[in-house]
Amino acid sequence: MKVENEVLEAVRATFCADRFATENGIVVDAVGEHYAKCSFAVENRHKNALGAVMGGASFTLADFAFAVASNWQSPGTVSLSSNITYVGTARGERLIAEAHCVKDGRTTCYYRIDVRDDLDNLVAVVTTTGYHK
Repeated sequence: MKVENEVLEAVRATFCADRFATENGIVVDAVGEHYAKCSFAVENRHKNALGAVMGGASFTLADFAFAVASNWQSPGTVSLSSNITYVGTARGERLIAEAHCVKDGRTTCYYRIDVRDDLDNLVAVVTTTGYHK
């Protein structure tokens, strides 16, 4: 499902209230049926003492992508549990998370969120179980 620009702008306006994510530079790039793509430009504030992107920055991006994907059409889904596996190092200038719904049930849902850099290096894989309130 492709969304019109005015729908994407409305989604961005809604989720700008997620201040932790947005104040860390995360933006909504695209939305679709139970799907969201979000990203941020890697800055020094996102890096750890070794100069790599901090794991918490990758997780925040994935968590925000889940929130957008699971709530933009029908608000009220919260995370019950999430698991992150770090599989690589970000080498690019941008980190991108794509959240895809694997299963959407009556009361729970399950998403897979892939975090990649703009050079297409896989950085982390997150799975999240959500609860529809």
